[in-house]
Amino acid sequence: MIAIARFELPLSESAAFTAEIKTAYDALASCAGFIDGEFGQNLDQPNLWALVTRWENVGSYRRALSAMRTKLEAIPLLARAIDEPGAYEIN
Repeated sequence: MIAIARFELPLSESAAFTAEIKTAYDALASCAGFIDGEFGQNLDQPNLWALVTRWENVGSYRRALSAMRTKLEAIPLLARAIDEPGAYEIN
């Protein structure tokens, strides 16, 4: 499964956000069931960012969201994501 979180923020926050999203990514990447992922800034609208992660299954993803490191280092960032569905099953 893949999880996509999108963010919208002022361009003036881009440098700080880069560090925050890297920290969140690293926390998620440390969890069992994480396969790979990436994050980046939109080329057409640079105030938009995306964090995309791939997981063995939905259970792995949900357990990762409950991990202590994730709660401390990723959830504060994920709470700022655009409110939209973000988990997708791969067919």
